[in-house]
Amino acid sequence: MPLEHSRNIAATAATSPGHILAVLRAEGPMTRQELQDRVGLSRVTMVERLDLLQRLDLLRPSGHRASSGGRPAEVLAANDLGRTALVADIGQTHATLAVVDLRGTILGQAEQPLPARHHPAETLPPLLELGRRLLAESGRADSLCAVGLSIPGQLDHERGTTIAPPTMPGWTGVPLREPFGDALNVPVVLENDANALAFGSYCAMGRPAAALVGVKVGTGIGAGVVISGRTHRGETGCAGEIGHIRIEGNEERCDCGRRGCVSALASGRAVIRRLRSSGVRSAADVLRRVRDGDAEAVATTADAGRLVGTVLATVVTIVNPRYVRVGGAIGVLPPFLEGLAEVVRAHAHTSALDGLSIEACALGENTTLAGLAGLVADEMLSPATVDAQARALAT
Repeated sequence: MPLEHSRNIAATAATSPGHILAVLRAEGPMTRQELQDRVGLSRVTMVERLDLLQRLDLLRPSGHRASSGGRPAEVLAANDLGRTALVADIGQTHATLAVVDLRGTILGQAEQPLPARHHPAETLPPLLELGRRLLAESGRADSLCAVGLSIPGQLDHERGTTIAPPTMPGWTGVPLREPFGDALNVPVVLENDANALAFGSYCAMGRPAAALVGVKVGTGIGAGVVISGRTHRGETGCAGEIGHIRIEGNEERCDCGRRGCVSALASGRAVIRRLRSSGVRSAADVLRRVRDGDAEAVATTADAGRLVGTVLATVVTIVNPRYVRVGGAIGVLPPFLEGLAEVVRAHAHTSALDGLSIEACALGENTTLAGLAGLVADEMLSPATVDAQARALAT
């Protein structure tokens, strides 16, 4: 295809190859005729666009549409299966890595314990090697298109660095893209862990046309907000930092240096501390005791849920989401979730409670990984990325 013709295609944004793929992702699968009618292109132009997308391996057949006469029409879908992402959720005590397709299907997964107060210089190289091994074992190294990384705390997305994560002080100002991007020669998508969890819940529900708040309660506490299909980061990237909202009348010191933050009172670390006199030393101990019906552990996690609920009630009133999804090792425990929901329903504005759904994340521990896969898919299958690939293919 002549270069000038390729540029004309890309310049027609509403009918470019990338836009057509976006329509298929949002509204498909569709037959060629249905897609042509939806986008408003001539048959010849649509054939050219679809040819480009097929050459880029961005289309896949998805069955046939029943016909009243003649051959059944082939149905096309965006190909979110052929490309691969390496995703990693890096936390304070462990990191989880997975090889996924762009639909979020996990093709290989591993967990790496991390030492106390670990530093990126000693943590990232072993994680990179673990990622290489997972790619090799899954047989998907050749189709790797991007890496997705999540980490607690704020991120400078322009520079690709962390901004003072309270629970991981050694990671302040650390470049995150270069170690994986340079080694694997692919783009790196970064996201705060709570934002990734919220987006994973959103994807797991089929990307509904509704606002969602995701709450992650692990070592610390964070929240993510998805509005109109996008994570809302705020002006400085601190949207959703509910763990550092103060609970009046409390003076417990928080990792951030202030006192009375809900994270200092109701996070996984706080729950462990409150149960330490009875022998609890880890989140696993809390989970086991709650599941065994230990009265003190149940009451402590329920109290923590109610404290988070006091903050979340305000968030629900302000954001007015349709869904609240709660994840993290402590957040999914029934006493915690029930305490949280009880207080939200008691204190949020009545109108904000109309139709509100509060549940645990459906994908459990894999929710953040699914969110990273979805974020990578949105980046790698975006109209701008696809159109750039179409131009390169035509040169």
